[in-house]
Amino acid sequence: MKNICIIGSGSWGIALAMHLANLKNNIKVWSFAEEERDLINNERKCKFLSKIVIPNNIICTNSFEEALEGTDFVLHVTPSKFTRNILKQYKKFLGKKPVIICSKGFESETLLTLDEVFKEEVPNTKIGVLSGPSHAEEVSVLMPTVLVIASKYPEILSLIQDTFMSDTMRIYTSTDVKGVEIGGALKNIIAFCSGIASGIGLGDNAFAALITRGLNELSRLGQKLGGDKDTFYGLSGLGDLIVTCLSEHSRNRKAGKLIGKGLTLEETKKQVVMTIESIDNIEVAYKLSKIYGVDMPIVHIVYKILYEGLTPQEAVTNLMTRDKKSE
Repeated sequence: MKNICIIGSGSWGIALAMHLANLKNNIKVWSFAEEERDLINNERKCKFLSKIVIPNNIICTNSFEEALEGTDFVLHVTPSKFTRNILKQYKKFLGKKPVIICSKGFESETLLTLDEVFKEEVPNTKIGVLSGPSHAEEVSVLMPTVLVIASKYPEILSLIQDTFMSDTMRIYTSTDVKGVEIGGALKNIIAFCSGIASGIGLGDNAFAALITRGLNELSRLGQKLGGDKDTFYGLSGLGDLIVTCLSEHSRNRKAGKLIGKGLTLEETKKQVVMTIESIDNIEVAYKLSKIYGVDMPIVHIVYKILYEGLTPQEAVTNLMTRDKKSE
């Protein structure tokens, strides 16, 4: 039994809490919102996950000090754009506790991966990254899920395997922190594109091509940023790409579908409500592709849809009529 702190009370944070609580661990969840704290503690509900009843070994607090006191390790599960600001607020209570980054994305202002943000803010903290094909809606009700934990610290790999593994969750290990993190961040972009494809009525042929060529793009950029090629064909790359592109659970796919149906970016954000990581990541990937000279036609075309007024139908034509190439 472990005492575990989860920073973030969104759907993924609560889903992980539900899994770990089912394994008899004690969970303290930090939330920035008093409304969410009270909903969890008093009504045993999560506003993002309607099918669950939160057990008594999960408690929620708005205090970083209370959340971190007496815990064995931390799961950081906030939107990527808030990561540094929130980390700055709780790092004084962290001590020597290891942190597992469960968020997916980049810091848009600096183009840094989240492990790089942690290295800047808490350089002496042992870090791991947990990723893979996983919808909160399924993990929260204990449906079988397979994830990967990446860290350069063997004790982190053992800790997460020992704590998380059960008959409903399997954990693989990796030492490629950069690759696992980048795969989880970049796949959201392709999921957003798959939503656009659905919104304008494209078929299975186009989806298969989008996933295949999208994986090729994220692998090329990921390797330039320091990831191992094989990682992008594993759980945090191909696996996460498949589940996010094809499932109606995916908020990134949903957002893209709304864009495909003609909604504006602001209208889409209002309808989805929850954070849409892909929108920030598209801009980051576009900039990184320019900096590193990586050919990423799908990323460039969806950037033009969001920020330069290109229609989804024009985007498809542009992609299909590019210069001849070999695979």
